[in-house]
Amino acid sequence: MQLLLLFYGTVVPVNWAWHLLTRPIAPGWTLVLVLDVIVAMLAFVSVALIRQGHFRIAIKLFVGASLASLMLAYHRLGTNALLIDQVMVILTLVISGLVLGRRALWTVFGILLLVFAIGYVADANNTERSEYWARNSWRNAPGLVLSYLLIAIILDRTLTALRESLADANARRRELQQEMAERERAQAQLIHAQKLEATGRLASGVAHDFNNILDVILGFSKQRHRIGEADDLRTQASELADTLEGVEIAARRGTAITRKLLSFSRSDLLRLEVFDAGQAIAELQPMLRQLFPPDVRVAYTAADMPLPVRLDRSEFELMILNIAANARDAMPDGGRFTVTTTRLADDAIEIAMADSGHGMDERVQRRIFEPFFTTKSAADGTGLGLAVIRDLITAGGGQIDVSSAVGAGATFRIHLPLATMQVLPEEHGKSAMAL
Repeated sequence: MQLLLLFYGTVVPVNWAWHLLTRPIAPGWTLVLVLDVIVAMLAFVSVALIRQGHFRIAIKLFVGASLASLMLAYHRLGTNALLIDQVMVILTLVISGLVLGRRALWTVFGILLLVFAIGYVADANNTERSEYWARNSWRNAPGLVLSYLLIAIILDRTLTALRESLADANARRRELQQEMAERERAQAQLIHAQKLEATGRLASGVAHDFNNILDVILGFSKQRHRIGEADDLRTQASELADTLEGVEIAARRGTAITRKLLSFSRSDLLRLEVFDAGQAIAELQPMLRQLFPPDVRVAYTAADMPLPVRLDRSEFELMILNIAANARDAMPDGGRFTVTTTRLADDAIEIAMADSGHGMDERVQRRIFEPFFTTKSAADGTGLGLAVIRDLITAGGGQIDVSSAVGAGATFRIHLPLATMQVLPEEHGKSAMAL
């Protein structure tokens, strides 16, 4: 619209300038010249108003000025003004209908009929015109009115169809926006549900690990009865110290679980370090013995050389305790649980943990490392333990497999790559090992 107004405001004065340079102005047309120049100036004013955000006001100003100019020109020249003002008439119809709506279109059409009537009255009262000129003007009046009526009807139906299409498009857009909003709400609810599910699974896994730790602490606490049976106070003190040391180790394992739980919200990485897997398992022996009931014999066969691995030590220890807890559940009537560490020839180590429990069939063996698969009840297991163990071992470059048969127990074999151990200078009174 700004381009149209700029074009009109520029072309009309240029056209009049060309006209004046080629021939003199006809008598009575000076008023038309002045009116056209005024309307051209108002076209630039309308552009300025549009740029300031007053769109409808600018259009009303231009259309009103154009109609006023037509009315004065027809009053002065009669229907002779049609010789140069056809573009102005059609332009006012198009702009009013396109921008201001149907009511404005038909209002402008009615005003144009009034303008034409003023022109015909001016022709009838013009004594300089012959009677034939007046009669010829009135004969042309119906055709002229019908022509502009047809233009107005076409504009009306076209603009109505465009506005209906626009309304349908806006309705579809609102429906699409509503559907998108509903999908966003559904997605937010799904994410919330997934968060709750993940939190529940995390809580179940942590509760499972804490349950193993508490079983160890309960095993040590039950030793108080045997301590009281000893006659020698020194023996009682020694056994009490061993028991408290076991409780302390178990509590440290619980602290490690708590640290992992706190770091979960911060997305911390694993605290990788190089340590001797054989020594770590040896230090777990008191906890392993307390994890099992008295009718289960626990044996550990260690390799005769260091077995350095690079893992998160707390995760490694929880892994051993988790497999041991599964073995305990598989031997409700007692049995034997053995842990064997071996250094293989291909720069790897093997940790074999075997039990004499009820074993597993082939179907269970195929799915045992799947997340959330468990043969236990919902209160006893989450199905996350072995899946997490497999991910931990795989991240460390190793692998885990199981061999079992129904009624013949199960054996878990963990293969881990060897890491080069290097003793670093002591820091804060403690030595560390790294790659």
